Amino acid sequence: MNASVSSEKLLPADDNTNGWSAILPPRVPREPVRQSASFDWLVVGAGYAGLSAARRLAILNPSHTIALVDAQAVGEGAHGRNAGFAIDLPHNNDHDPGNTEKGYRHMQLSRYGINTLEELVRVHGIECQWSRRGRYDCAVSPDISRKLLAATAAELDSLGEPYERLRGDALHERLGTRYYDSAIYTPGTRLLNPAALSRGLADSLPANVQLFEHSPVLDIAPGSPVVATLRNGVRLSARKAVLTNNAFINRFGYFGRKLLPFVLFASLSRPLTPDERAGLGGTHDWGITPAHGIAGATLRYTQDFRILFRYGFQFAPTLRCPAALRERMKRTHQALFRARFPMLEHVSLEHFWAGYLSLSHNGAPGWGQLSKNVYAAVNCNGVGIAKQTTAGALVAELACDTGHPLIGDMLALGSPDLLPRRPFLDIGVRSVLAAQKWAGRSEK
Repeated sequence: MNASVSSEKLLPADDNTNGWSAILPPRVPREPVRQSASFDWLVVGAGYAGLSAARRLAILNPSHTIALVDAQAVGEGAHGRNAGFAIDLPHNNDHDPGNTEKGYRHMQLSRYGINTLEELVRVHGIECQWSRRGRYDCAVSPDISRKLLAATAAELDSLGEPYERLRGDALHERLGTRYYDSAIYTPGTRLLNPAALSRGLADSLPANVQLFEHSPVLDIAPGSPVVATLRNGVRLSARKAVLTNNAFINRFGYFGRKLLPFVLFASLSRPLTPDERAGLGGTHDWGITPAHGIAGATLRYTQDFRILFRYGFQFAPTLRCPAALRERMKRTHQALFRARFPMLEHVSLEHFWAGYLSLSHNGAPGWGQLSKNVYAAVNCNGVGIAKQTTAGALVAELACDTGHPLIGDMLALGSPDLLPRRPFLDIGVRSVLAAQKWAGRSEK
């Protein structure tokens, strides 16, 4: 394999069917990097961590120049493809019911990110359907309700967090579907269109941040200065660099055998008609996360009366998705959508797309100083909007040696564990996934 072909395999290759961005007005991306240049700071990756880091660096250093580069257009990477939940509570790998100190730490970090984003949305008038509607953690079967929702309730009790237990008619009146056995509602989650939010954040960056889109970086050489080599052969140099490119950071030689990439799939319906909305009933602008995160489905009913459906959790060590898997998941989405909403059997799922996230075995982020003048804020663990906004801002504080009080909380989250080598890793991960999906088969 020649070098150019090999390099292409190291770069993001998302589909161009992201529904969140497809329903937005057209946006003209910023110009790519066309010639070599020097900056005070270089940030690689314009997701939530990168946007947050670049903004914070600019505020802390108003006389410095900051380059923010991304391989794609803003809003088209994982940051614009997720389900649009800014979650304030321990979620996914954050759960540790017996450790309230850890739970408080996760809440503090998440709420810092949410408050930061909420203020930016207000100040800059970012139109992203931002809403304070909370979140329903739903179980389809009584068995999962007893096992998982009961554990969630116990954790919330230990943290002193408010919640509601809902089932039967009370839950149906909220969601308009009787598919679920029960749910726990918590009020702190914000709902939003992630592509619209990330676009708005990018287009409101301080004047000393220069954003370059469609500018893939192939290599990072640490030192004084740090030098980034782009696909077109151009080089950018900077006094310090912050890497915020999630699982792709492996390609730069960092966090090898520590991050687990997964692909998930999402669909977005056309807007419901007034008659369809009446037939569905319930309220609108709600969000459902599954009690069983691997086997269940995530749903949103948006402010513009669309239904988002996300289901399908697959290991993706190459960060690529076979066409046959896409087609299979697309058919599965339509079937599961109709099972939940039989009154909407004629509603089409207009948009379908895939998106990637990375997890660590122990739930720790990839955060901190990596080598001389190189820092990172990667590995969202499935809660990127709130957590990565915080991680990006705080890694900027760390790189500027400000002594921010939350830096200690980030460091206390630890570092990702070392994983087995492939193919043993693939066998192990796929075996665990299969067992989890079987255990949660009632939640499909």
